[in-house]
Amino acid sequence: MVLVTLTGSIVGVSYYRAKQQVNNVLIILLQNNGKINSQINTQNVRKRFGPTFNQESLYQYRYFSVSFNSKGKQVALDNSHIVSVPRETIASLGYQVFKSGQQSGTVQSEVSSYAYKTQKKNGRTTIVFLDQSVIMESTNNIMKIGLILGITSLILFTLILIAISKRVIRPIVLADKRQREFVTNAGHELKTPLSIIKANNELQEMITGQTEWTISNEQQVDRLTKLINNLISLARLEEQQRLNLSVIEASEILEHATNSFKSVVAQENKKLKINISPSLRINAEENSFLELCNVLLDNANKYCDDGGAVSVAWIPDKKLKKVTLMVGNTYAKGKNINYSKFFERFYRNDKSRNSAKKGFGIGLSMAASIVDAFNGKIGVSYQKETIFFRATFKLIR
Repeated sequence: MVLVTLTGSIVGVSYYRAKQQVNNVLIILLQNNGKINSQINTQNVRKRFGPTFNQESLYQYRYFSVSFNSKGKQVALDNSHIVSVPRETIASLGYQVFKSGQQSGTVQSEVSSYAYKTQKKNGRTTIVFLDQSVIMESTNNIMKIGLILGITSLILFTLILIAISKRVIRPIVLADKRQREFVTNAGHELKTPLSIIKANNELQEMITGQTEWTISNEQQVDRLTKLINNLISLARLEEQQRLNLSVIEASEILEHATNSFKSVVAQENKKLKINISPSLRINAEENSFLELCNVLLDNANKYCDDGGAVSVAWIPDKKLKKVTLMVGNTYAKGKNINYSKFFERFYRNDKSRNSAKKGFGIGLSMAASIVDAFNGKIGVSYQKETIFFRATFKLIR
């Protein structure tokens, strides 16, 4: 972007300045009856060309002029400042411009390209032509050099980046890999002492019976076990470069997941609204898609208002190119929440999501990773006191 901007700026500024120079010379010619001579207003010229103006430089330009009366008859022709264009060609070019009625522009002849400008004064139309090839030639050379240098630099820098990029980002890649491996290995190591603690707690209950402390120990062990399992699942999902995707019957899997949540939702006096279009298939992995459905359903049920409703929809678009899994739950206090952070790992908003709710802020991060692995898109929105999570996939016919 830097190279393109730099090269484009050089080319653009060079072209603009060349056109401005042509325009200024034509204006000066019209102000001096189509001629550049010793009678020219030096002060006026200096305003147009700037303080670096040199009067001698005005005589480098090649130009000619033609005048017509109100009836279109040629009344004057001046070719004293150009030798490469015959009078017949000058007359023809002048008549061509006069008939077109254009005030300014460019005409092409066999010899060169000429910029022109028209002036009407006292019933007489004067057209001055300027050979812009000399001005544009130097500009074109600058533009060509700029483009060549820009393309050469782009190729050179690209080759350098290709050569060193792997070496530069290798520490970051290794650190990320070691972090995921650490989570997986630590998770497996933690499972052993947790199993021992749980077994000892059960043995204590057999000897002394259940107490407030043994019940609390069991709950915390189960909580830690679930957290470790979630972390391991997320780490494994990220370690896999690519899932083995295949065409799956997504509608059937979603129906199975939804049916398993019916009793859970009913026990908490909530309503479950289902709208699943049958026989819709996507390119995914069965177990991971089932995990996605369970995560979204569990999240919706967990944070749904008491006596509220959980909704599940699986509907294709009108063109039958994409299908959207939409899971929502009523949440009256969810108006002023930053939903963009919901997919961040371990994110929990205590103001909007009660900390008494069980969870670790990992589920939605897992859902986002799964959807990304399926080449889909996931998002969240809040409408009419309801939170909606939408996962969109390409529909396979």
